[in-house]
Amino acid sequence: MGPGAVEEGLRLRAPKNTPAPRAVGWWRAQWLLRTVFPVALLVVLAVLITPARTWLLVPAAVLAVLGAGCAVVVPLWRFRVHRWEVTDEAVYVRTGVFRQEWRIAPMSRIQTVDTVRGPLEQLFRLSTVIVTTASSKGAVHIAGLDHGTASSLAEQLTHITQATPGDAT
Repeated sequence: MGPGAVEEGLRLRAPKNTPAPRAVGWWRAQWLLRTVFPVALLVVLAVLITPARTWLLVPAAVLAVLGAGCAVVVPLWRFRVHRWEVTDEAVYVRTGVFRQEWRIAPMSRIQTVDTVRGPLEQLFRLSTVIVTTASSKGAVHIAGLDHGTASSLAEQLTHITQATPGDAT
């Protein structure tokens, strides 16, 4: 099968499952953390460098407003777009906010299945399942899953891939 080809019977389609609702809070926290550090740095510099105070506080205020706005809007939008589904034939994933990406990973191409939980994900009781395939495009990430769902999904994928003929190359 050549690059970009899809195994017979696999079609690009909208996956059924959404991330856990708590993922919205996790994505919000990520936006806020990405915003707080640059804003804090600009404010500290404004305090220390009196002649440049205005030139530092104005961008800090703009960045704070934009970051807060993105923290409200983007996670909700992301939740509406992100989808995943696993069948006996493939893993289907749709991700992206501005640039959407749809991926199909046939079971016969799966090499490893990992479950990852960063510190912020642990705080929100979430996990990410990473499905590594024989594709040059890289692994398929299913983020924002409830930890129990992620564990069950990893176990399900392991059973299906063991029963699927092929060498994942």
